[in-house]
Amino acid sequence: MTSDAYVIPLKRFDLAKERLRVNNTASVTELAQQLATHVIANCAPRRTIVLSESDEISQFASAQGCEVLRSDATDLNDAVQRAYGALQSRFERLIIVHGDLRHPEGLGSFEPGEGITIVTDHHGLGTNVMALPTGLNFHFSYGANSASLHRREAERLGTPVALVTDSPWRFDVDEPDDLDR
Repeated sequence: MTSDAYVIPLKRFDLAKERLRVNNTASVTELAQQLATHVIANCAPRRTIVLSESDEISQFASAQGCEVLRSDATDLNDAVQRAYGALQSRFERLIIVHGDLRHPEGLGSFEPGEGITIVTDHHGLGTNVMALPTGLNFHFSYGANSASLHRREAERLGTPVALVTDSPWRFDVDEPDDLDR
């Protein structure tokens, strides 16, 4: 069993960043791919596994040197939950990171503490990065207020939890204003 791995769920680039597309932001597909490429590059030298729902993302991830875990999950929570179950016999800890971080520098040298580490978004509400040991009966709750929901889940399990609100990884790209940060 290897100590840890990064898990990056990626949506097809031509479908990603819906809130940006609504506001007619130019080159959203290209932006989504650039952000994902930068996140993957900064996970090195750790093993990186991309959760893929499509041939396009699988090919992209393979070209980046990532392992691909295909998923026919219904949503992000389902995809991460299935990956967590599928990978727990191979890794002691998974670090789930979103592929839209503005400043992913340093991910590859991240050393989370014991238990669960949650890096929130810049609002303190979302979960941009989460490190957790495998083998827990953890239930993922990405979406509105995911940071507090994930913290409560860690508490339910009696697992130590650290909430990080001042990381450079707190800046992701979801809204048009995020492009100006």
